[in-house]
Amino acid sequence: MCQLSRRKSPVLWCAERPRLFPAKCLMNQAQAANISERPRLELPSMFAEYRAGIGAALRETLDKDRPAFDLLRYYMGWVDPQGNPAAGTEGKYVRPTLCLFSCEAVGGSRENAMPAAAALELIHNFSLIHDDIQDRDETRHHRMTLWALWGIPKALVAGNVLRIVADSTLDDLQSAGVPPSRVISVVNQLTNAYIEMIEGQYLDIYFEGQSEIRLKQYLDMIARKTGALIRCAFTIGAVIGSPDANKDAASFKESGRALGFIFQVRDDILGIWGDERSTGKPVGADIRRKKNSFPAVYAMSAAKGADKRRLLDIYRKDEPNDADVEDVLHIMDGLGVREHAHILAVDEGEAAIEALASVEMDARARQEYKNLVEFLLYREH
Repeated sequence: MCQLSRRKSPVLWCAERPRLFPAKCLMNQAQAANISERPRLELPSMFAEYRAGIGAALRETLDKDRPAFDLLRYYMGWVDPQGNPAAGTEGKYVRPTLCLFSCEAVGGSRENAMPAAAALELIHNFSLIHDDIQDRDETRHHRMTLWALWGIPKALVAGNVLRIVADSTLDDLQSAGVPPSRVISVVNQLTNAYIEMIEGQYLDIYFEGQSEIRLKQYLDMIARKTGALIRCAFTIGAVIGSPDANKDAASFKESGRALGFIFQVRDDILGIWGDERSTGKPVGADIRRKKNSFPAVYAMSAAKGADKRRLLDIYRKDEPNDADVEDVLHIMDGLGVREHAHILAVDEGEAAIEALASVEMDARARQEYKNLVEFLLYREH
């Protein structure tokens, strides 16, 4: 069975062991066609449980009459471009939810971790504002992006303001009852994760226009750009809530690393094969953008002969057309790229669960975490 080693930079290895999720490297064509599809899964209950508290903390933080804050409230989905209340899409709050869940799973209180949870969501949105500019994306969550509405200079400043507000939010940790030594640990870990995230963003820009990125380079990039903040969110919750922070934090850090991999690889699958009704993007969208996603990097490394030459020709074009997109999809189907990506994500899902095996958690929390991993593996948006 093809699996991932449990290293920070995943590489393939082979072994046999029981599986928590159904995925096989050896399968017939009919099985392979459906490996990454399942009946629609509902959000795990932890998202509904924490959503109101996270939303309230964020609104309190940004409910200020200060320059750029009106743009930030728009980006968070609370108001329209004119500042009127709007029922926008606020996102799933994945990172703050992970933080609060890990804190409570080891016996802590969500109130203690709420300032850190809010900071995580603010930093995540800061990165998205800049990512929109980098990718020239005019919409996100079916709404116009900041730079598309107000221009790049204002969007850049608004993003920077959001990051600074996130830093100031951490000042509330001690008043929320977190011991000073743990506050320092949280601040240091969040700072390091923020730096890693920016490094990943830089690597993503650096790789643009390069048609042959090695898989190892890509995995290192996503471990930073996407994985760092997810790993940090899961870790600092345990640091805040655990009686034995050092022991539990290491387990949550490894589990969070695996979650970051799952999250990005599933994003990459959806960026090519996702349902437009759920993702807001047509099938093959990331091919048309020549995005260095896992499917593209893997296909480029696995293709041979005429297929390899065709891929190189397409990814060296300024603007691939519809026929080019169809050709890439055909080559990827022949190589089993979608199935391979999903299998690797499944193996990391098992690693995420195994990493917490030694952590003392009640049965409900452990089952809820399994539900989360399954949701991330099969989410549709």
